[in-house]
Amino acid sequence: MATQIDFVGTGFAFPLAANPSGGTAMVSGTRNVEQAMLLVLGTAKGERPMRPEFGCGIHDLVFGTLDQALAGAVAFEVTQSLTRWVPRIEVADVDVRPDPTSPATLLVDVSYRVRSTNDQRNLVFPFYSIPEHE
Repeated sequence: MATQIDFVGTGFAFPLAANPSGGTAMVSGTRNVEQAMLLVLGTAKGERPMRPEFGCGIHDLVFGTLDQALAGAVAFEVTQSLTRWVPRIEVADVDVRPDPTSPATLLVDVSYRVRSTNDQRNLVFPFYSIPEHE
């Protein structure tokens, strides 16, 4: 009988770390998918010289005014990048809302389905903007 790990896979832990025996730490299952998503969202397009298209365009938006237009642009960029770079998931919805504890932060709530297991999950990613100085 196949397990979830067989369907979703195993990969290097992110950030790269050592396991207790000194080898490279690995992650499996849905944790592997989640770390792949975080890697895409945390990488700015153009950051990787050999893969300039890899990453997410939200990093170009950090100086934007925190309003509905910015929230829509963030949701669009997140949806586009995860759809392109994490084919193991289907993005169901991206909800972007202000963080009530930090005025310069938007919380990006990604609802997604792991394709191979039909497992519905969500991931919350903080988007930090740089506010204008008055």
